[in-house]
Amino acid sequence: MGPILATFTNAFKIPDLRRKILITIGVLVAFRFFAHVPTPGVNTESLRQLFAQNQFLGLLDIFSGGTLANFSVIALGLNPYINASIIFQLLTLVFPKLEALSKEGEYGRRQINQYTRMLTVPLAILQAIGMYALLRSQNIITVLSPVALISLIITMAAGTILLMWLGEIITEHGLGNGISLLIFAGIVGRIPVTFGQTLAAFNQEQLINFLIFIVMGFLVIGAIVLVNEATRKVTIHYAKRIRGTRMYGGQSTHLPLRLNQAGVIPIIFAVSLVLLPSLVGTFIQNTPNALLTRFGHFLSTSFQPSGVLYNVIYFLLVVGFTYFYTAVIFNPTKIATEIQKQGGFIPGIRPGSATSAYLNYILTRITLAGALFLGLIAILPSVVQQVTNVQTLLLGGTGLLIVVSVVLELVKSLEAQLLTRSYEGFLK
Repeated sequence: MGPILATFTNAFKIPDLRRKILITIGVLVAFRFFAHVPTPGVNTESLRQLFAQNQFLGLLDIFSGGTLANFSVIALGLNPYINASIIFQLLTLVFPKLEALSKEGEYGRRQINQYTRMLTVPLAILQAIGMYALLRSQNIITVLSPVALISLIITMAAGTILLMWLGEIITEHGLGNGISLLIFAGIVGRIPVTFGQTLAAFNQEQLINFLIFIVMGFLVIGAIVLVNEATRKVTIHYAKRIRGTRMYGGQSTHLPLRLNQAGVIPIIFAVSLVLLPSLVGTFIQNTPNALLTRFGHFLSTSFQPSGVLYNVIYFLLVVGFTYFYTAVIFNPTKIATEIQKQGGFIPGIRPGSATSAYLNYILTRITLAGALFLGLIAILPSVVQQVTNVQTLLLGGTGLLIVVSVVLELVKSLEAQLLTRSYEGFLK
């Protein structure tokens, strides 16, 4: 913790970094404030009991930062925005015009972000309607008049748009990725409640299991840090060049390829999709149609966090999204072209297409290790619960991965900005 605190302390000495840190803290405080502003017309006590009894809803509440159990104005969280992002990233692979737009640099990115925001609105409305129907079927929400119902749906959709806006403020004017930081803040804000539930149900027979849980938590944190920092260094030589009376190049350097290029994004994408079947099943199993009722019961029971089908699909989604997102953010052809332009080459590999193929060969294999690690971390909570029988601590590998990864990325971002301002002494 010493180097992390030193990095933040030194960053405060620089006016523009201090401003970014204060903006980030201010947005996170606003997020936690809105998380405790309740939506009218909901029996919050019955809602908390429902979330305490339902493992799926408890996990969903953790990823919303506790906003669902309170049924605050931002109860939907960022799920509609994340789903819209997934849809557009998939569409860029299907439609050539979107693919071309994504390659147009900053302008293309802004356009796709604008389309993502526009799609978020109808998705938020649909999810708000589904959430109302779910709570209405459980007799948690009172019968509302048409005007009150429309007001509730608009409030919930507006809450998602507000979160989206807060996340973009952090990304543009603060530190780090705004969406990841808001999810991080939600998980951290939920930890005291989760531990409080655990202590309330604690007894001496669970002491050994609780200690096992704590030890496994520290081991997982260590493994996350190890994998996040692991890199495959590709040696690059630069040819000597003479310009005037000076000689340039002739040195060697390394291109670090991270084992986990995608970070926490695959986990966030996968959990947004894997929670949908259970939510849909809970909704349709109360319909009059017998076939839909049976199908809904199958979905709601099979896609519980402790279910085998849930964990298998979750694992496969995480692995798939890791490869997909790595392909989106890392372009071997572009990297090979930049190396060639600067007069560099990989020993034994021809510049150009051969270098691109070599980088892709390495990246595909190290990404497999990173994807399998992320998949195992994703399904770790159900494994831990089966081993320790501690059911209230739903914050497992997924939550720890997001928390640790966001902290590491935030510190790296600060260190990079300190270095660009020639404050190398701060980092020693």
